Amino acid sequence: MLRDDLAPWQGLNVTAFLMSGVVAQSPAIIGEPYRDAAGNVYNPLSVQPVVVLSADQETLGTIHRRALERAVTTSAYVEEMFATGHDAANREVFSRFSPDNAKLVGIALRADKKIVDKITRGARMHA
Repeated sequence: MLRDDLAPWQGLNVTAFLMSGVVAQSPAIIGEPYRDAAGNVYNPLSVQPVVVLSADQETLGTIHRRALERAVTTSAYVEEMFATGHDAANREVFSRFSPDNAKLVGIALRADKKIVDKITRGARMHA
């Protein structure tokens, strides 16, 4: 889920970072390498579709709390991470916030569809 007021470059950037966290948690979702007719090899891709939703700040906070209540591990990106330049700085700025005061711009999760549907209630398809 992405916050609904992000610039296009921010949404794409956050989506890529969040997806990398989902893949790190569940590496089995990555398939085999792709090969074209000329024999060139390309990176493997996810074997499952990725659904990108959007929501306002308040709804993202609610989704975050629901995921925590159900012990569903998430990838999360806070607004302040846009001002950092590397992974260590991202971790440091992220550690300053709790679920009660984090200005989430994105959150990603992978779980059983019924659970995901309950957690993400209130979000809508990203336009």
